[in-house]
Amino acid sequence: MIFLSTFDSAVFAKVYKVGDVIEDNFIVNKKFKISLPKGKWILAEKSAYNYYISNKVFTLLRIENSQVREGISITEWKTAGIEEAIVNDALLEIMFNNKYHGCYEKPEYTVLKLYKKGTTHNCLWVGHRDLIKHIYNPDDPDLKTAFTQIKNWLRENQISLPKVALYSEHSYFSRLKMGKWFYVVYTADPKIFNAPDNKFIDINSSEYHKYNIDNYPQHKEIMKKWISISAQRHIDFENSIGAIKRHRLNLVKFSPSINMTDESFSKDVVDQIKKLNELYETGVINEEEFAKAKKKLLN
Repeated sequence: MIFLSTFDSAVFAKVYKVGDVIEDNFIVNKKFKISLPKGKWILAEKSAYNYYISNKVFTLLRIENSQVREGISITEWKTAGIEEAIVNDALLEIMFNNKYHGCYEKPEYTVLKLYKKGTTHNCLWVGHRDLIKHIYNPDDPDLKTAFTQIKNWLRENQISLPKVALYSEHSYFSRLKMGKWFYVVYTADPKIFNAPDNKFIDINSSEYHKYNIDNYPQHKEIMKKWISISAQRHIDFENSIGAIKRHRLNLVKFSPSINMTDESFSKDVVDQIKKLNELYETGVINEEEFAKAKKKLLN
């Protein structure tokens, strides 16, 4: 699902309403646009919050045969000038000290990449989840009412959810970007990649869990593809919000064909990192040697 917040309706380049069918791009405001995967996307939720901190929330779904195949959520919180010390502490608590979910290593996360300095963070994490449980019966008590509107929309339109979903979460916050917190989540039914069936739905026993996945080579290939897609999406996310260069993540290891723009890295550096990645993938150098060489290039 995607949660997305913006400033004020006056700065929207386009006004959307629930039920709109959208293709190609979702325009949050003049400076923030999300490229949509192919297909017709339905705006299933639009809501707003404005009490000290303001945001707007949009949930976009791609439906096939009365079932959600993909979802996107985008959030942009406006926090500048509003009890900044308190907001900073609250955001750090949400992202790094929430025992249920956040930007820190957990067994069920397949990949986590993080830049963090002071109150600034840039985070990508990728995994899988029991989507029905996540929406209708989350472990985190703070999420019990988080999906009320989307649950109502699914029920009213008789739309079902896949039992197992792949997801990627993309989060960036910096006071140097006018105190905005950007948060985007992509969700997908593995079946869109022709994935095999899952015998296990529970997150810990699932074939996609990183401790189990080596026993399921087909599922492993699907997850590898999803990680590659997610890495490219994070680069697009950073570009779309104008993330500061030194805050950006290096994700070439996860997607060697990643489209690093000149804004992020010079072409020469990208080419050299790709060559390093080929040496790593073929076993010529190990992970430690790869990391050291890559760090030297980037510095």
